[in-house]
Amino acid sequence: MDKVEQSLRTFTAYIEYDSESNLYAGIIPGIPGAHTQGATLDELQKNLKEVLELCLEEFKGQLDDLPRFVGVQQLEIAL
Repeated sequence: MDKVEQSLRTFTAYIEYDSESNLYAGIIPGIPGAHTQGATLDELQKNLKEVLELCLEEFKGQLDDLPRFVGVQQLEIAL
């Protein structure tokens, strides 16, 4: 039986907690359709992996062409 060569790639998710719905919401920037929610962080992680796999199956371009996570910045403004 031939082994299928797989490589691992790390994606970064942005996660928020919505106090109105009591759900965690996550999005993977740069991947169209890669967003979901979950009642717990564990459920959200499971859902994000599932939706990411589905989105990448549908992606027609080269994986190296996807945007790469650079970082986050906090901004301070006067209100």
